Amino acid sequence: MKKNISVLLFSLFIFCNSYSQEVYQNVSNTNIYEFIDELANDNVISINSVIKPYSRILIAEKLKEALSKKELLSKRQQDELNFYLLDYEKELDGFETTDFIGKNVISKNKTSFRKRIDLFYYKDSLFNFSVNPILGINYFVNENGTNYHRWNGAEAFATIGKHWGFYASLRDNFESELLAKPNYLTQQEGGCYKPDGNGGGDYEEMKGGITYSWKWGSVGLVKDNITWGNNYNGANIISNRAPSFPFIKFHVNPAKWFDFNYIHGWLVSGVIDSLRTYSYNYGNRIIYRQKYIAANMFTFTPFKKLNISLGNSVIYSDIGIQPGFLIPVMFFKAVDHSQNGMSNKAGQNAQMFFDISSRQIKHLHLYTSIFCDEIDIGNMWNENEQSNFISFKAGVAVSDLYFKNYSVIAEYTRSNPIVYKHFIPTTTFETNGYTLGNYLKDNADEWYFAIRYKPISKVHFEISYQLSRKGPDYPYTGVGHSGLGLPFMSEVLWSKKNISFNVNYEIYNDIKVFAGYSNAYIKDDFKNYTPGFYLGNTNTISFGMNWGL
Repeated sequence: MKKNISVLLFSLFIFCNSYSQEVYQNVSNTNIYEFIDELANDNVISINSVIKPYSRILIAEKLKEALSKKELLSKRQQDELNFYLLDYEKELDGFETTDFIGKNVISKNKTSFRKRIDLFYYKDSLFNFSVNPILGINYFVNENGTNYHRWNGAEAFATIGKHWGFYASLRDNFESELLAKPNYLTQQEGGCYKPDGNGGGDYEEMKGGITYSWKWGSVGLVKDNITWGNNYNGANIISNRAPSFPFIKFHVNPAKWFDFNYIHGWLVSGVIDSLRTYSYNYGNRIIYRQKYIAANMFTFTPFKKLNISLGNSVIYSDIGIQPGFLIPVMFFKAVDHSQNGMSNKAGQNAQMFFDISSRQIKHLHLYTSIFCDEIDIGNMWNENEQSNFISFKAGVAVSDLYFKNYSVIAEYTRSNPIVYKHFIPTTTFETNGYTLGNYLKDNADEWYFAIRYKPISKVHFEISYQLSRKGPDYPYTGVGHSGLGLPFMSEVLWSKKNISFNVNYEIYNDIKVFAGYSNAYIKDDFKNYTPGFYLGNTNTISFGMNWGL
């Protein structure tokens, strides 16, 4: 027995000292994601940007790849690369920081190296551990009054050996007026609010996970936000609008031309299970019906810097965890038909999606993504009898063409009536009442234009224009309201015209100050999609700071 255990431990030791581990970088750290995107658009690196968040090791490897091509970088990009390497070099065992551009800062002792400021950091040959505080405030003022959002907490990540990764982030949030309720059309991440009775409220958000990785893949149990679909102003496949939810994540990248992602998640239905709900001495114990999501994405790279992705998902409930939906490579709609019958009222809610991203022309990123909830081929081109429940996004980004340190972005999104909805309340494309899809939901469209400029390292300017519209909120019950033949945007009942200017300066890694101004006109005939703070014609000034992103 001892011999067998020794052989097993030795085998694990050999296996676990071959490859790198994964922890994920939250998508709220927009500066590093914008920098990676800029490097990809300039053809300095290659990236599959359809799935986010990226892991820290992936970001570190892309920074190292950029370092090997430092002659292609502008002075500002070189400085910014050095800045981010202060953090992400922690992931690169054996990486010599003497390779920093214009720097000579490392001793021969690899456990002593130049790095970012951390509250606590420890690293040896086995264990890598980092802890940092989270602290921030964003203050707003306009014609309708004042408002603020403050948050505080802590975050940590650790790696053990070459395979195991752990990370955790806990934030306590307070908003003086609730600005991200489920019905509001905003990109601000939602929360499970506890109202304070004065129009404001607080909520907690816990994210984290444990992962195990090997040379060509990883698996993990994670609670986090995810974004599926290329975009610069809100994804339309899976967005990070909803609060984080727990999921099993499986990723493999066995060849340069193929990448595969799969999740199986636990959602919150908000639908009361009356059979399991019960009373006790002090009140009622309310139990909600269980709800799950399974989704996969296959990405093929037939030519360098051209990524073609396709996948599908299913929202399901009332049948427990379905083994067929735990098989990552399945077409879930067919599994549902074979397991639960052909009747949609007995079955689940399945979707398909496609995404194409091309950076084959230097400085140019072309992309499109399509979310298909239901397709009627016969009426595909009949604008007057719209019967295809799809959301479509297309855009272009130009970076550093002719002039350095800027990006120009143009993006259009259209979501047809009924997309993201379902007539069975436990299988809607949402969790905690928040949509998992585009933040404008169905029967809506949007134009977005932006210019981003970085005159020096760590300073980000952005000016943007946004025109968003939303039509009638059609009922979809499946009984007398099938959703077929509904016109797109028969009238505009909600609209937003917004010009904004924002600037942020990342003083140190994850320590940032920011300010902004926006002139917006919001028309809301629904009286339901906009917080009172933003209604009408407003000029909003905002400013704040944060430590921890």
